[in-house]
Amino acid sequence: MKPSAPLEMVLDGATLAAHDVVALSRNPAIRVALASAAREALNKTRGYIEQHWMTDTAPMMYSFNTGVGALKSLRITPDLIPTFQRNLILAHSGGSGELMPDETVRAMMVLRANTFASNYSGVRVEVIDRILDMLNQNITPLVAAKGSVGASGDLAPLAIMSGAMMGLPQCKVRYRGQVMTAPQAFALAGLPTEMQFLAKDASALINGSTASLAYAVFAAVDTRELLNCATISLALSLEALRGELSSFEDRVQAARPHKGQRKVAAALMKLIGDSQRCGEPARQVKLWGTPGIKPQDVGSVHEPPLAPRIQDVYSLRCAPQVHGPVLDALDYVDGILATEINSATDNPLIFPEGDGYKIISCGHFHGQYLAQAMDLLAMAITDLGAICDRRSARLIDPACNFGIPANLIAKLPGVNTGFSVVQSLSTGLVLENMNLCGAASVTSLPAKGNTEDHISNSNWAARRTRTVLENAQTIVAIELLLATQALDLIERDLKAWPLAKATQQAWALLRQTVPASLDGDRWVQDDIEAARQLVASGEFARTIHAGAKSKL
Repeated sequence: MKPSAPLEMVLDGATLAAHDVVALSRNPAIRVALASAAREALNKTRGYIEQHWMTDTAPMMYSFNTGVGALKSLRITPDLIPTFQRNLILAHSGGSGELMPDETVRAMMVLRANTFASNYSGVRVEVIDRILDMLNQNITPLVAAKGSVGASGDLAPLAIMSGAMMGLPQCKVRYRGQVMTAPQAFALAGLPTEMQFLAKDASALINGSTASLAYAVFAAVDTRELLNCATISLALSLEALRGELSSFEDRVQAARPHKGQRKVAAALMKLIGDSQRCGEPARQVKLWGTPGIKPQDVGSVHEPPLAPRIQDVYSLRCAPQVHGPVLDALDYVDGILATEINSATDNPLIFPEGDGYKIISCGHFHGQYLAQAMDLLAMAITDLGAICDRRSARLIDPACNFGIPANLIAKLPGVNTGFSVVQSLSTGLVLENMNLCGAASVTSLPAKGNTEDHISNSNWAARRTRTVLENAQTIVAIELLLATQALDLIERDLKAWPLAKATQQAWALLRQTVPASLDGDRWVQDDIEAARQLVASGEFARTIHAGAKSKL
């Protein structure tokens, strides 16, 4: 996809990227159009279909002039095709549960329009234009999230979306900040309130694991932002614990040169390599949170000197070996998504042959690639959250935080409880993710009268990964909160050993949103959510990494 104007993107079926999908879905001000060459090719294909295949004597072609699934051998006459296409939407609207997020529905619409632009599906251009009109007018169908097994595509979510396109009064949409029926929204937007689906239109719309793909695109893009933020939270924890940095040197990483691991270590060193806090002189200072310390000894140097740190625990020292696989997994997932975004995923497909076209049945709607990719990503995110949580646990524990006050309490322990429950929330979310990240892609049961005898479960795999990601955003936010609180508490004793410029900036930037807890316990729920929003938006991490030239 190529930008043709500052706020317009053009779909051609071949060049749409994941970040384009996210931009179009999250920013309704960006208009979307169909490439003129794609429009011309679509009209040519559809002209042939109308002229040669919409007759009583045409060969039987699945979902053109036959029923679907177990009814594939039943011929449908041309006069009944519009009724058949409408009934397909009615019969497949079997969704339930919570609503898909609006941005995910918009992504599903963008992706479906783009796959049609590749000109393998045989739909009318009017179908694509209807999708684009809805996107450009910001008319977003309300779609139930559950109901797909990811085999013959995400039938139920796509059918509900398509029902809104048709203007069915049963279908609700969000328009101008309000929920209303689809016909009401179309009327207010000055668009036709109804649309008739003709041959192949409905069957093409509901085929393909496109709801799964929409969830997956956001999961992959947002996980990359999460990983960048987790690298910053790691750096802040290292500063707070005055960690040992030698294990992150590139010569060390080159001895076991996994791509992701080495990139994470390099980015970390750009963030923290100029720290004076992470060294033996700072480690020798007696901090005021040290259990049993006398007031007159605070800030003095240990005599005799403490033994050298030599090496840290795994949650610090092995961070590149745990963060790195997330980066490698993302690179793999991105490759899957890049192919899927610009692929034809319905059935049957249409190909030029000689002076005409040939229709061929296939299985491109099957979501196994997406399901397996989302399983991998869910596991990688879960382990990333787990190691962040272990660092958070160390920050509040006086047995292993090297003199930081227990529970990060600034004063009056007992009267104030500090951050123990905040850290406990992090552990709870890790446990939840551990239970969520079981492999969905190997869970298969026959469906639809055994015509779908192997299913991918891609929709659950992708929806589940979104939940895992949201939990991990909170886990990383909590590490940011705890690490910066620790830095606030020990700064008075360690001013002589400055932090790295990047970590100093991250600390200050977080404090613009969430103040330190220095006067007593605070209402922490709002602080956690504010920090999570910083993580989720990506802007916080982009700012810090841009300054340090360290983005992964």
